[in-house]
Amino acid sequence: MDLKSSEQATRTPLRSTADQGLKIVIVGGFGVGKTTMVRSVSEIRPLSTEETMTRAGVGIDDAGGVQGKSTTTVAFDFGRISLNEQMVLYLFGAPGQERFWFLWDRLFSGTLGAVVLVDTRRLADSWYAIDRLEHHGMPFIVARNHFGGPQYPLQQVRDALSLSEDVPLIDCDARRRDSSKDVLIALVNHLYALSSAREGTP
Repeated sequence: MDLKSSEQATRTPLRSTADQGLKIVIVGGFGVGKTTMVRSVSEIRPLSTEETMTRAGVGIDDAGGVQGKSTTTVAFDFGRISLNEQMVLYLFGAPGQERFWFLWDRLFSGTLGAVVLVDTRRLADSWYAIDRLEHHGMPFIVARNHFGGPQYPLQQVRDALSLSEDVPLIDCDARRRDSSKDVLIALVNHLYALSSAREGTP
């Protein structure tokens, strides 16, 4: 399903029985597709704080590799997925520009885990996200978004990001609902595996 058809999909109202909320954050550099991922997978029309990029950002926001980008997130994106009758997953997409990084620590509050979205055209932009998550001790996975950058082998991407082998690294297309769902499932599976390991269960 492409982004356009995803946005036209039926939007599900929050069930009256929903009483458990789980929170995850999607982080990464400028223009890697965080807003696109939230839009593609959310069952509601996402809350978005995208604004048109202006000359005020010239020399401040590094648009190298994403010159066609005309809007940018200035606070966060918010979406929702109902997992069952009681449990709801809340998605927060963090802003990518360095001048908005001060918001990240607040977005991390109460978060179970995170997705670091990366673009091979701008891999270095992902280092801050990984560093902050490790600083907070927050579990995360890394998803390489197919936005037209060079398709290096995943192991080469892992080496470039200095990712340990226990951090899942997967491919995705943030424009596709099914692909974005697979990313979230991979994160949930990772969180479950970490929880089971702490409890000593097989």
